[in-house]
Amino acid sequence: MKKEFKRVLITAALPYANGYIHLGHLAGAYLPADIYARYQRLKKRDVLFICGSDEHGVAITVSAEREKTTPQAIIDRYHPANKEAFEQFGMSFDNYSRTSLPLHHETTREFFADFYKRNIVIEKKEQQLYCERDAMFLADRYVEGTCPKCKSIQARGDQCESCGSWLSQIELIDPKCKICGSRPVIRETTHLYFPLGRYQQRLEKYIRERHERDGWKENVLRYNESWFKEGLQDRAVTRDLTWGVPVPVKGFETKVVYVWFDAVLGYISSTKEWALKNKTPEAWREYWQRDDTKYVAFIGKDNVVFHCIVFPAMLMAWNDGHPDEQYVLPENVPANEFLNFEGQKFSKSRGWGIDVRDFLRFFPADTLRYALAVNLPEKSDSDFYLRDFQARVNNELADILGNFINRTLAFIEKNFNGKVPPRGDLNDLDIQILEYMKQAPTRVGNYYEQYRFREGLAEAMNLARVANKYFNDSEPWKTAKADKARCATTLNISTQVVRALAILMEPVIPHTSHRIWSLLNLQTTIYDDGWDSAGEERVPVNHLVKSPEILISKIEDSQIKQILNFIESGSETSTLTTIAMQTHTITIDDFKKIDLRVGKVLSAERLPKSEKLLKVLVDLGVEQRQLIAGIAQYYTPDQLVGKSVVVVANLKPTKLMGHESRGMLLAATDHDGTLALVTLERDITPGSSVK
Repeated sequence: MKKEFKRVLITAALPYANGYIHLGHLAGAYLPADIYARYQRLKKRDVLFICGSDEHGVAITVSAEREKTTPQAIIDRYHPANKEAFEQFGMSFDNYSRTSLPLHHETTREFFADFYKRNIVIEKKEQQLYCERDAMFLADRYVEGTCPKCKSIQARGDQCESCGSWLSQIELIDPKCKICGSRPVIRETTHLYFPLGRYQQRLEKYIRERHERDGWKENVLRYNESWFKEGLQDRAVTRDLTWGVPVPVKGFETKVVYVWFDAVLGYISSTKEWALKNKTPEAWREYWQRDDTKYVAFIGKDNVVFHCIVFPAMLMAWNDGHPDEQYVLPENVPANEFLNFEGQKFSKSRGWGIDVRDFLRFFPADTLRYALAVNLPEKSDSDFYLRDFQARVNNELADILGNFINRTLAFIEKNFNGKVPPRGDLNDLDIQILEYMKQAPTRVGNYYEQYRFREGLAEAMNLARVANKYFNDSEPWKTAKADKARCATTLNISTQVVRALAILMEPVIPHTSHRIWSLLNLQTTIYDDGWDSAGEERVPVNHLVKSPEILISKIEDSQIKQILNFIESGSETSTLTTIAMQTHTITIDDFKKIDLRVGKVLSAERLPKSEKLLKVLVDLGVEQRQLIAGIAQYYTPDQLVGKSVVVVANLKPTKLMGHESRGMLLAATDHDGTLALVTLERDITPGSSVK
C-alpha cells in the first residue's frame, strides 16, 4: 500500500574527491536524481536534494602518495572542480557539502560514540595485511590482488569492483602492497566492529516492505539477496590510518573511522549544513526525523550494499536507543548499472573516457543531459557513443522538439503579428492533440514516480512527435491564406503544446525549457505554474510571444571529430602522466610476469567510425592473434604488413568498439605526441621471447 508523504528527501551518492566527475558518474546516480528532484519540485512538493564530496578513505591517501602531496591538497583540488562541473551540468542540489568539514566530523563522532557507549560496536582482534617494507598495515586500497570469487586480478582490499563483493583483505589471492609492490605478511591488530549480522532479519523485512510499497528495482533486490544468502558478518569500523575522522574512543586515538561508516553520514551532515546556511539550524530534522518524509537515495550499483544494508542498519541501531530522534530509512534506492564509453569501461588509470568539465567545453549541458537520459543504464549496462550523441541531438532535440517550437512561433509572427490568435471550432485533429496534451503530465509523471526516467522522457518526446504530426496534418501554410480562422485555431493549440513541452522537458533539459518559456513571454515561471498545469490551456488569446530563435543547434561532423581528437590526445597524455606518477622500482620477478613475444603483422585494416584504431592480425608462431591498436594516425595498414613487432602476449583480452583485442603492441611516444612502434632490425622467428 502506498504511503502519503509531506516532503521528499533526495540524496545522490557522495563522489570521491580524488578525480574528476565523468559521464559514467552522471548516468549512474546524478542525472536520475536531478530529474527526480526537478519533477518533484514541479509537483509542488517539499523537496530537499543533498550531496557532497567523500573526502576520506584510502582512495584519497593513495592519490596523495602517488602525486607526492597531501590528502588535503587532493581534496582541495577536486572538490571545487567537481562542484563547478555539477553546476555547469545543471544539477539542482540544495546543498553540496564535503566530509572534511568539522560539522561532518562532529556528526560522525556523535554516532560512533553513541554506538560505543551502548556496546553496539565491540572490540575485536583481527588479522590484517602488513607491509614490512613500508612498516604499515595496509588498509583497503593499499592492497590489491585476485578476487577469491570472480578471479578479477584487480580486486581491492575492501571490495571487488568487477563482481561487487565486499571482501576481507586476507581473502585476496596473491595480494600486493600498492605502494612498493611487495607481498605483505599477516599480523594481528585490534579494531572496533559493527555487528551487521545482528540486523539481517530486520533488514530483510525492511527491504521486503519497502519493495511492496514503492517497487524496488530487480537488480537492487538481487544484489541484496546475494548478501543475505551469504549471511551478514561483523564489519570493522576503524582503520589504521591517519587521514579521516579520528575515533572518539579512549585507546583508539591513533585510528580513524572506517570510510564506509563515515561517508553515508555525510548526507546528514550536509543537511545540517544546509539548515545552518538558511539560519534554521534545526530544520534538518524535518527531513531526517519525521515519519512523513519520503527518503530516496540515488546511487550506482557499486554502492548498493552501503545504502541498502549498511546505512539502514546504522540508522536502526541509532533509532533503537533514541525514541525521540528516529531517523527515516530510504523508501527506495534506485541504483543504476554502469555506463560505458565508446564500447569500453571508463578508466582513469588507462585515460579512457571524458570528464564532464571537458565535455561541456564542446557542447551545451542540455544536449548531454538529453543523450544520457535516453540511454540511462537503468536495468543493464549501456554505452555512450559520440555518433549516437550527435544523432540524438540532431534527429530528436533539433528536428522534433526544436523544429515544432520554431515553426509555431514563426507562423504566429508572420501571420498574426506575434500575437496568439483565438481558437475557433475544433475538428478531430484539434480534439485529439488537446486530449493527448491533457493526459501527458500523468503519463510522464507515472514513469518518473517509478524511477523509469528513460520511459518518462520518451513519453514527453512523444508529445513533441504528435505535435509535429498535428502541425503537418493541419497545414497552416495553406489555411493561412484559405481559412484564417482554421489557421488561428491550429496555432493557438500549438502554442498551448509548446508551453506543455517546456514544463514536461524541464527535468531533463532545464536550460532549454526555460528558454522556451522565455520565448512564450509568460509572466509566471515554470515552477509557479507546476507540473500538472502542463495539460491545461493557459496561454491567453492576443498574448504577445517573442520572435523564434534556434533552441538546439545541430552538431556537425567536424565537432565530433574535434572532441574525438581531444579525447585521443588527452587519453595519451593522462596515461603518460599516470605512468610517471606511479613509476617505482620493480624486481626481476615482476618483469618476468610480462610475456613479450615477437609478432609478424599478417594484415591490418582501419576500424569503421574510428580515426585512431586499426585491427591488426599478427603471427605469434603457435597462433595468430587479433589486436586493436591506436596507431591509425601514424601508420597506414599497408605500412604495417610484414613488420616484426613486439607484442605483450599475456595481457587480459578486452573489447574496443565491439572488437576483441588479445594483446598489445609496444610503442614509444615522443614529447610532442608522435608515436613509433617498437620493431626489430632483422627478422626473428614469430613467437620468439623478448627479454
